[in-house]
Amino acid sequence: MWGDIAIAFVLAFITSYVIVPYSMRLAKKVNAVDKPEERRINKTIMPRLGGLGIISGFFVSMIYLIISMELESKTVLDEYHMKMIGLFLGLAIMGLVGFIDDCKQIKPILKLLGQTIAAAVVMVFGITIGDFHLPIIDRLIELNSVMEYIITWFWIVGITNAINLTDGLDGLSSGITLIACVSLLIIFAINGSPIISIILITALAGGIVGFLPYNVNPAKTYMGDCGSNFLGFSISII
Repeated sequence: MWGDIAIAFVLAFITSYVIVPYSMRLAKKVNAVDKPEERRINKTIMPRLGGLGIISGFFVSMIYLIISMELESKTVLDEYHMKMIGLFLGLAIMGLVGFIDDCKQIKPILKLLGQTIAAAVVMVFGITIGDFHLPIIDRLIELNSVMEYIITWFWIVGITNAINLTDGLDGLSSGITLIACVSLLIIFAINGSPIISIILITALAGGIVGFLPYNVNPAKTYMGDCGSNFLGFSISII
């Protein structure tokens, strides 16, 4: 199991590292660039589709793990196969909305609509926040179905935009998300979380590590909305 997870991390890293330079060329062709201006720190034209590398690394890693587990007749995905379909569909929607925004600069209300549709998809496939425990008052909070959907929507959209808003300085958004991934990986490993959680967070971390060499100061590219929305959405679901 841990061998597969290690391979998944390396696959995500290599794929992301290889894809990012091509995403930089694509960004210049489709005019997905940040031009120097008073409110920006970059002094030269900066491509902003680097998130495609992270997305590619994550999906390649996940496809490898799914195939590997099926061939080894492991049942880890049996309980989560519908949720995984919902996750992939939601991530595809977020990546597409972010890509369009990087190229065309769509209105905030349209971005929120895209996030809402992606959140609705994953909820339809069974990913919701159910009952949860509040340690301060030592109480179990039980939610009805309506409140489950409302709180889950606020959680997904809130985390997605929180990561998106940090994407303004070299290495900031990717660095924060990588720290979150490592923290979650440790928590998942010590508290008996489902193995699928460890797999997902490891694949995401690998994609970020492959992107970081191009994003640390002085940055060669930005992840753009396609990357920051993808990371925030992924973290909120995982």
